[in-house]
Amino acid sequence: MKSYFFLPPVRQAAGGVTVLRRMASFLAASGREAHLVPREMQGEGPGWAPSESFVEAPIVAWDKLALKSGDLWVVPEGWVNALTPGLSAGARCLVYVQNWAYLLSALPEGVSWRMLPVDFLAVSDPVAQFVAATTGREAPVLRPGIDTNLFSAPKQKPSVSDGVRIAYMPRKNKALAKQIRETFSALDESLAARCHFVEIAGMTAQGVAEALQSAHIFLATGFPEGCPLPPLEAMACGCLPVGYMGFGGADYMRQAIAPESDPAPFAPWWPVRDVPWAAHGGGNGLWSADADILGAALHLKTAAEWFLSGSPQVAQTLAATLANGRATAAAYTLDVQRQNVLDLWQRYEST
Repeated sequence: MKSYFFLPPVRQAAGGVTVLRRMASFLAASGREAHLVPREMQGEGPGWAPSESFVEAPIVAWDKLALKSGDLWVVPEGWVNALTPGLSAGARCLVYVQNWAYLLSALPEGVSWRMLPVDFLAVSDPVAQFVAATTGREAPVLRPGIDTNLFSAPKQKPSVSDGVRIAYMPRKNKALAKQIRETFSALDESLAARCHFVEIAGMTAQGVAEALQSAHIFLATGFPEGCPLPPLEAMACGCLPVGYMGFGGADYMRQAIAPESDPAPFAPWWPVRDVPWAAHGGGNGLWSADADILGAALHLKTAAEWFLSGSPQVAQTLAATLANGRATAAAYTLDVQRQNVLDLWQRYEST
């Protein structure tokens, strides 16, 4: 069985494209025939920067693609028209749903997923639930991984005596992030004066890692999400994450504050899986309902107070939450992702 991964035309290799490239790389390194098929080429290459964390799988130009019935054609959920070569050739078509929000919006008028002879793969447990509810089909879960050689906790964080450092990514709902910052400042101006926001934008992966390593808190403003990687990277770098789940983040995000102590209580209404880092009632962040600006600001205020508090009990809670975050990140490494990819492909090869 040959595997071909369609790569959509993008200016930069964002998280979802990188996940596909890594999957193909893992398969090629295992001795399987796996190829990348970019929709557009720039010069002699597909237009993305080379990655230092994996060796690229072989590339097949779009106009040279010749699928056969025994091949596997992998397409991300937002590019329905890209299924055409696979459907025409009678190949096995696999739609990898990395963001639930694009699954239905990308469909042409009058077409539903129930009409199409495709299989689904989900990036997280919540996304698998969404796929099952909207298509009537089960989707195995294949989670992404983060590079924990790059994203790791420093030996020591900057002292909070110089201020609590809060990292955030303005590209994730920029206007809403601004509103959270404004609301946070309005809640307690003296506390806000002791905090510094670290903007993560236009950086290399190394730059992002260094910014997270310098921060105490990571403000997650992204939604919708399939299985958001920045909060995982922040956890690996020793940050306390605060913010939104984006629905898909509930694959690993668990509330660290008890409801009776929570200034803005929130819990997912959908079923969440059991995870070892929450086995004893602990959590890995302060999470709010998507788009709840006041709730996120209140959680950000609580998080900053945790770092500035002199209470031994608060320090213990903070330390336990940070430890749970590191345990969460350890469950999403590239080694774990690689093994899950190889195990899943072994199942595909036997069916």
